[in-house]
Amino acid sequence: MAEIPSKARAVVIGGGVSGCSVAYHLAKAGWKDVVLLERKRLTSGTTWHAAGLIGQLRGSANMTRLAKYSADLYRGLEAETGVATGMKQVGSISVALTAERHEELLRQATVARIFDVAVDEISPSEVKARYPHLNIDGVVGAVSLPLDGQCDPANIAMALAKGARMKGASVIEGALVTKVTTAGGRTTGVDYIYNGEPGHIAADVVVNCGGMWGCDLAAQNGVTLPLHACEHFYLVTEPVAGIDPNLPVLRVPDECAYYKQDAGKMMLGAFEPKAKPWGMQGIRADFEFDTLPEDWEHFMPILEKATNRMPLFETAGIHTFFNGPESFTPDDRYYLGEAPEVKGYWVAAGYNSIGIVSSGGAGMALAHWITEGEAPFDLWEVDIRRAQPFQRNKSYLKERVTETLGLLYADHFPYRQVETARGVRRSPIHDQLKARGAVFGEVAGWERANWFANPGQEAEYRYSWKRQNWFENQKAEHLAVRSGVGLFDMTSFGKIRVEGRDACAFLNRVCSAQVDVAEGRIVYTMLLNQSGGIEADLTVTRLSETAYLLVVPGATLTRNLAWLRAQLGEEFAVITDVTAGESVLCVMGPKARDLLSSISPNDFSNTAHPFGTAREIEIGMGLARAHRVTYVGELGWELYVSADQTAHVFEALDAAGAAHGWKLCGLHTLDSCRIEKAYRHWGHDITDEDHVLEAGLGFTVSRKKANFIGREAVLRKEEAGLSRRMLQFRLKDAEPLLFHNEAVVRDGKIVGPVTSGAYGHFLGGAIGMGYVPCAGESEAEVLASSYEIEVAGVRHAAEASLVPMYDAKSERIRM
Repeated sequence: MAEIPSKARAVVIGGGVSGCSVAYHLAKAGWKDVVLLERKRLTSGTTWHAAGLIGQLRGSANMTRLAKYSADLYRGLEAETGVATGMKQVGSISVALTAERHEELLRQATVARIFDVAVDEISPSEVKARYPHLNIDGVVGAVSLPLDGQCDPANIAMALAKGARMKGASVIEGALVTKVTTAGGRTTGVDYIYNGEPGHIAADVVVNCGGMWGCDLAAQNGVTLPLHACEHFYLVTEPVAGIDPNLPVLRVPDECAYYKQDAGKMMLGAFEPKAKPWGMQGIRADFEFDTLPEDWEHFMPILEKATNRMPLFETAGIHTFFNGPESFTPDDRYYLGEAPEVKGYWVAAGYNSIGIVSSGGAGMALAHWITEGEAPFDLWEVDIRRAQPFQRNKSYLKERVTETLGLLYADHFPYRQVETARGVRRSPIHDQLKARGAVFGEVAGWERANWFANPGQEAEYRYSWKRQNWFENQKAEHLAVRSGVGLFDMTSFGKIRVEGRDACAFLNRVCSAQVDVAEGRIVYTMLLNQSGGIEADLTVTRLSETAYLLVVPGATLTRNLAWLRAQLGEEFAVITDVTAGESVLCVMGPKARDLLSSISPNDFSNTAHPFGTAREIEIGMGLARAHRVTYVGELGWELYVSADQTAHVFEALDAAGAAHGWKLCGLHTLDSCRIEKAYRHWGHDITDEDHVLEAGLGFTVSRKKANFIGREAVLRKEEAGLSRRMLQFRLKDAEPLLFHNEAVVRDGKIVGPVTSGAYGHFLGGAIGMGYVPCAGESEAEVLASSYEIEVAGVRHAAEASLVPMYDAKSERIRM
């Protein structure tokens, strides 16, 4: 019986592959007093029955970096620990049965080339040569990743656990954590039951790697960890004579299936379109290496297609039909990082059936984050701070995960919207917009109008990699903003009040720009980290001597709140989320002044209301605070209206709008207008690892302030010179479309991804943004190169610019 220490530097909860990886990497970083507690036996939850697929290509550079790290780690674990891992780089093949899927695979091949992942585009006959058992009828094309592979999931976890022990960590089975203890808003340790006896470990760092148990454990401390188990099915045949032991992993996403050779047998796994949630009443205490009941009726549609696609399933007997639980999240991305609700409470959970390939890199990244105080690189895609508090609602999770399991193999069309668990957060004018043809998307639970259907037009998406059914609608909206006036409902903006005696001093320390300004002034600023990376991109409005309003994207609100609160030191200031109290109606376009003047007695001239100022106005029979700013590059105002008056203010605008060429506009138009103007978007164009100067946002940094976070990094970069620059691109051919992650090609060589892309209806072509290397080069030298953008394997000539191609001097916003 192992002895459990009374104190540890870190306690890791959960002995699946995720917990074992975190413990291994913490110990590798030099933290010897690390304790991993597993409620039953290692791997007994989900890890033991995982398929063990190692696919290195992910949707972004950093997620690919983590997956490649996992593959490299697993290759060396056997030599390090003596535990066989079954790691084999047999490669993988993905086949397309439709032209749309083939387009997706070709775009993924471009992404692989950007991220330096070996990739081959292969024909149906080449697929047949590599996979003799496959029926290639209907196969349009395929992509091969030769360095992908497969492994033994349980032994990977066992090897990591042994490696952790070898480096000084304690790994203890049969220890059930009953609660994470806290005091003063931070963790103090864990309570547990071991061999029938209660105990406590004191620790400042606790890591929840509890998998499908993690959500309920986190909820005890008010921590939001939205995940829910689903039933996940696969079957394994009897041995197949003559099967190649190095057969590649095969994915046929159009049939929701994957195949792999498994010890001389064939495995068929499924990601069916409508999944079966499991564990709604909780997971019983003695659950260990358990399977769930067979459901042939549910699995049969997959099997019927598989017997056609791979006829050996007609003759090979079935050795195992397996059904086991795996946890899924509302957006198919796992959670990593420190929970914003409790300091010292860390999370690595919710892997959406890619836990084996993800956990090696995730454990490394989280250990670095814990021990070094910052993430090794941008991890926003999987950051726990993207989770919304309402998402821990069990009814919401049960409904949403019926869809997210299947989305892993669904067509990943641009602008694809989730369909389940919708309507949770709505603007006060949601119904009015819907009645006028609004087609909604969802961000952070908010329903936001993405585009407006015309009368009699189908008000829903028809997805494609080409021009979708709303392309002409968006064009009309876009051009209305450029020549008339449009309204955007941006109620989903995150709104944060910072107030108190030291509010100004605090904000001046965390903001790159000077915020000690006159009341009513609006300051565009960055929140920087010590490396000069961009933690947030926001406006700060001084409401009074002691009160400020910070406006941030709705998707990053939780992250921004957590970051601000973490920076608060001795200053006396209160940070409050006030998002729900006010709606935001954005009136944008050259006729915005005329429209507002027709329903308000206030003076909207440049003299009375200059750009970058906010003041209270009368509008209709209500009141609003009008902020003269823009995210579309036109004259305009954001109207902050109390929630109770929003409907009235909208009706007043709507009644007067027709006389001024008014048009209701959606978020797709906001995006296309901002990309034409080369305005950056946090999470795409700028992140916490993108230096503010290289992002072209040096104008937001005050050189006069003596002390703000990131100042020294800015000065160092100014002295050393830039190593890369953000450029804007316009395709010379008006037909191709850009979304993001197309390849920027400079003088024939891929140099990075397109970070944002949209069709520029005013400029007459697809517009993209992206970074290019420029060490030791002048601006003229950067622009002297020849540029192309690779889209699905085809390269298109592009014009490049360091300044916005639309209204380079920003004259229109000050009309």
